[in-house]
Amino acid sequence: MMLHSLRNFTPLVAALLLSGCASLMPPTQVDSSVAAAWSAPLPHQGTVTQLAQWWQQQGDPLLAELITAAQAVSPSVSQSLARIEAARANQALARSALLPNISAQVGVSRGVSQPAIPVATTSQLGVQASWELDVVGANRAVSNAAMANLEGSQAQWHDARVSVAAEVANLYYSLSTCTQQLALAQRDAASRAETARLTEINAKVGFLAPSLAAMARASAADGKSRATQQSAQCDIETKSLVALTAIPEPELRKKLASKPVDSAGVAPISVANVPAQTISQRPDIYAAERDVVVASAQVGSAKAQRFPRLSLNGSIGSMRVSSGGVDQDVSTWSFGPLAVSVPLFDGGQRVAAVKSAEANYAATVVAYRGKVRNAVREVEEALVNLQSTEARAEDTKVSTQGYAESLAATQSRFGQGLASLVELEDARRNALASESAQLGLRLERNRAWVALYRALGGGFEPGAAAAATTTANASTY
Repeated sequence: MMLHSLRNFTPLVAALLLSGCASLMPPTQVDSSVAAAWSAPLPHQGTVTQLAQWWQQQGDPLLAELITAAQAVSPSVSQSLARIEAARANQALARSALLPNISAQVGVSRGVSQPAIPVATTSQLGVQASWELDVVGANRAVSNAAMANLEGSQAQWHDARVSVAAEVANLYYSLSTCTQQLALAQRDAASRAETARLTEINAKVGFLAPSLAAMARASAADGKSRATQQSAQCDIETKSLVALTAIPEPELRKKLASKPVDSAGVAPISVANVPAQTISQRPDIYAAERDVVVASAQVGSAKAQRFPRLSLNGSIGSMRVSSGGVDQDVSTWSFGPLAVSVPLFDGGQRVAAVKSAEANYAATVVAYRGKVRNAVREVEEALVNLQSTEARAEDTKVSTQGYAESLAATQSRFGQGLASLVELEDARRNALASESAQLGLRLERNRAWVALYRALGGGFEPGAAAAATTTANASTY
């Protein structure tokens, strides 16, 4: 009887296998229009082979320490690790659907089942198995989607760490510039105060008009106000760094005080000539590619629901009955049923599910291509900013030197009574603005390097990211 049933099922199984061989999923890899070369010029101030270790190559141990501390306490990084654990559990669950489901049952009972029959002890041991044969690949599509989702989550973890590193570095460089701006403002305030003192003396003896003394006092007060404002800005940025790194403020201030003020500079990065090669190193682009794989698998899974499903069950049981000193063994087994479930009518639910999955796939492909274009734009912008800051560096240096020499000469002439206070204030204003602009340009260049580091993906490698997330989760839980 069993053989006869299997013969009847053979043509149907063959048909299902043939239908399962047909691809139900749209392409998992889609093309994206990327230019053959960069439009902006590439930096040529050196090469860095391992972008992942870029922060350690800055020659600033404090910066690397701050980044490590911030990544350890970052909510976004912790949330990414949690998403990885959830994705890994979902992937294990989806993979288990491809394997048989086996369960065992053990039972012992004692009692009288019928009058005039001695007490009987019954022992049972049974094993049941069920397996849905993935003929059309529905379960395999779900498993592939879960795996792609896990890989995308690992890439997003790396992207979160890169974002935190970039945020810390930008704030660190900004604080360093703020400290130098504060020193400049304090020097300027001291110079204005000294000018006001000398002007006040000359006004009292009648060499200068009282209005000039008032003007000098106003200039000194303005310089002091600027220094106070700059000091407050530095305090705010310090507290922001405390919030990012969770390092106590007294300890952080001590670390910052022991660091040379002008040491905050950025090492250069090498950029591949081919944009497609560069874009492939970005974790967000890799995650978007995994999203396409997930969306494709969802289409395949939705289409597979419209096909018949084949399942197989079986069981093996052993029972021992002891009654009145007599033991009796009873063993049973079964193979089947080999069942086919054929969808007949569902009111259009399966068709609607396929259309929804296909629409989601189309939207995911569009989102992926949009992210590629945005990634190219971010790299191009960082390169343009680097080129701009490099082109302005020499002019800014000449400007700063020239205004500083002019200020020194005007101060000398003012001390000899050959220059007016208005001339001195004008020279001081130009010198201060020029030196401040030079510090600002250096900060702008550092931020452009950080932006390029982030635009290049921060040294992302899928295999390395997977291993790193495993280690990170092991140390967290």
